[in-house]
Amino acid sequence: MLVAGLAVVGLRVLASRYDRAVVREQLLDPTARRERTDPDGPLNYLLVGTDRWQSGSAADRRADSILIVHVPDGGREAYLVSVPRDLLVAIPPANGFGGGQDKVNAAYEHGGGGQPGTRLLSATLARLTGIRFDGAALVDFTGLRKVIDLLGGVRMCVDTEVRSIHTDRVFQTGCQRMDGGQALDYVRQRYDLPNGDYDRQTHQQQLLRALLERAGETSLRTNPVKLDQVIRAVGASLTVDTNGVPLEELLLALRDLPAEALRGVQIPSYPQTIDQVSYIVLDNGGNGLFEAVRDTRVPGWARANPRWVTRL
Repeated sequence: MLVAGLAVVGLRVLASRYDRAVVREQLLDPTARRERTDPDGPLNYLLVGTDRWQSGSAADRRADSILIVHVPDGGREAYLVSVPRDLLVAIPPANGFGGGQDKVNAAYEHGGGGQPGTRLLSATLARLTGIRFDGAALVDFTGLRKVIDLLGGVRMCVDTEVRSIHTDRVFQTGCQRMDGGQALDYVRQRYDLPNGDYDRQTHQQQLLRALLERAGETSLRTNPVKLDQVIRAVGASLTVDTNGVPLEELLLALRDLPAEALRGVQIPSYPQTIDQVSYIVLDNGGNGLFEAVRDTRVPGWARANPRWVTRL
């Protein structure tokens, strides 16, 4: 009991340090926000990754990665639902944008990037899926690269050899340790892969699992200098909206979530060219996935639709 109590105290201290480090903003549009969040109940979070090294202006960037993270009641497993960047959606009007159909990652740009861009993206997804979110996080990949380096790299398994269109680096098949630059370069690739953007989505899901796994392997708790460096790097790359729930409570609620309990989910969809533009279009409205998230039936949906689910 004493050890368990000390562990909880240590987690609260760590959460307090994170709480002071990260930036807080209202990332969710009112139409996309759950009225009240219960950290001990089922949770839905919007995770948006942007790539600052492409441009210094937030308004000029599109969201590079969009995930809906669903944590069923109990917090012992999580489903990472990747939203294809090219998914055809109806974007509502905002910030001078009149609204209309476009690729989902354009919502971030039409909103002005940063906080307003994430709000418009959340409103777009809420309209499409009917899901209301318990929080959101905006991740800057440049800062994430530093976090990976501070952790000593992550173990990624390359399933198909691919040459980077950004750096000309060749990623050979097999499991290997990657530093921050290599890992982020790898998970951005989608050309010359058997399943194109669907493979890219899976690789990004695998990176999240590798990060969680690596953080658990390192001796951060016994190395206060390294821990402080990681916390500062996370804070510099992360903007959060916790829907009023203290970060400490969220960490406590998710403390039993192991890396091996993550599942990657692809939204049922297919590519289609419309007016000479390539899009991803929902297959049968998502084949019941969004309803399963709303009604907390995702584990059952995953068992019934193994084609779209990956054990990470």
